[in-house]
Amino acid sequence: MQNLFTRYTDSGAVFPSFPIVQHNCLGSWDVFLSLFHSCTMLPHPPLLVAIQDPPSRRSLLPTFAGFMSFAPPPPGHPRVAIYVSRTLNQHLSCSTVFYGSSDMLSIDVFSPEGLFGSPHRSLRVTSVYLLRTNNPPYRSIFPEQLFSFLSYPHLVLGDFNLHHPLADPCRSLSEREFAISTRHFDAAFEVPYHLINTPGLYTRFPFDTISRPSVLDLAFANTALSSFVSSWDTPLPSTGSDHVPCVITLKPPAIMLPPPTPHWALLDLDAVGKALDTFTTLPCPAGPTPNSMSRWFDVSSTRLTSLLTSHAPSKRPCPRSKPWWSPRLSSLRREYHKFARVSRLDPSPLNWSNVKSSRRTYFKAIASAKKAHWSDFLSSATPHSLWTAKRFAFGRPPQRFPDLPGASNPAEVAETLLDHFFPSKPPPPPLLRLTHYEDYTPLTSEEVSRALSKSSNTSAPGPDHIPYSVWKSVHRFKPSLLPSLLDALLAHGFHPPSLKKAQELSSTKRAKSPTTHPPPLGSSSSFVLFLRFSKGW
Repeated sequence: MQNLFTRYTDSGAVFPSFPIVQHNCLGSWDVFLSLFHSCTMLPHPPLLVAIQDPPSRRSLLPTFAGFMSFAPPPPGHPRVAIYVSRTLNQHLSCSTVFYGSSDMLSIDVFSPEGLFGSPHRSLRVTSVYLLRTNNPPYRSIFPEQLFSFLSYPHLVLGDFNLHHPLADPCRSLSEREFAISTRHFDAAFEVPYHLINTPGLYTRFPFDTISRPSVLDLAFANTALSSFVSSWDTPLPSTGSDHVPCVITLKPPAIMLPPPTPHWALLDLDAVGKALDTFTTLPCPAGPTPNSMSRWFDVSSTRLTSLLTSHAPSKRPCPRSKPWWSPRLSSLRREYHKFARVSRLDPSPLNWSNVKSSRRTYFKAIASAKKAHWSDFLSSATPHSLWTAKRFAFGRPPQRFPDLPGASNPAEVAETLLDHFFPSKPPPPPLLRLTHYEDYTPLTSEEVSRALSKSSNTSAPGPDHIPYSVWKSVHRFKPSLLPSLLDALLAHGFHPPSLKKAQELSSTKRAKSPTTHPPPLGSSSSFVLFLRFSKGW
């Protein structure tokens, strides 16, 4: 299995996107066939088709070539169904999630190498059909069941039978309609889930000429999925239903946010010290082969790095990170949104006055925090941080790199140059057994201490993101741990492949004088960051 957008299908085409079609078929076979035939008009065939009120006979769904159907189990007539493309099912794992009702169904799509080029390995798509009831919340599914917190991408779509001004801003709502829909929308925003409908784009056109069009088919994406939503539209023609098909397209974002990384500055050293007291390394295999030695070291080092990572909180610096943010701003934001929700339910002059006052206080506090943070940054600027201040003030210059055939970015330029000047050679035949050198002198903790003392705590870490300061703390708590990991490697003269991994970075060189700004084309530097654990030895 490969990444969703790099896997080739049987026909040789690449998945450039993840289209999902949602439609209410009104229980009609003709509408069902018209929907699937109209899907051929899309630029890319849908991978999932979520249907509300599907046609069925004796609880059996109709079939269509190239798709597998899933519906809630009997008893009862299935109110929702999801059709999964066989092409998707051949390349990725798909499983169903049932909720004990006939009007809600989920499909989990799993890829071991991540979806959309992200670390998320799962995607859940939930199809719902909310029927009217006489008891609160006056719909067949409670909002808390619809919108639950998930750490991975989740899309909730279907026929909600709700009218809300966020989806249909031009519609005049009764107090009852607004109260019923607000409970579901507030539950979504609290998690939070985001409405991805285009406001005012109708999804239902009644057959009679008296009723007005409305927006009943809605789609919500949680925070983990929001950046991958490319579009929501109704480009397909009418299928004979009073609803129109909706097409949601998922794509990798143009700017990928970096994955969460451990915040080593906040590492709980006391907890790490207690955990290291009981930590022991696995015994080295006798008469090892290169593969068995690599597996032994990978398992031992992974156990150690996992222990360290579990005691460090996560951080994710991204374009939306706010170094000036504070707990006070979070409190003011919650207060502002609380008054805003109350004013929507009861738009009285007093509630509206509270909204304006809390909003004014909130945005004034944001402006003050930004100004204070910028002033503090400039007042403590050093000759090295002036470049950072200049980049904040004037923006980052466009990335420049040499123009080479077949190379469109710095990483491809580096690979092209390496292939040209250092062509790859056939690998040597593998060793059946590693040689144990009898004249080997065991590594001592004093030698490890001297090697670590020469390493800078501010040196950029490699792919594992663990800096030298953490390894110094590990060695201080348990001096015998690192020598026990490295002794077996040195005794057999073996360097495991996991320690040869590196991260390549490209950076534009600074101008040598103020008159040469911006730098000339091709003036760039490449940095190769190895694992700190590897570079220290």
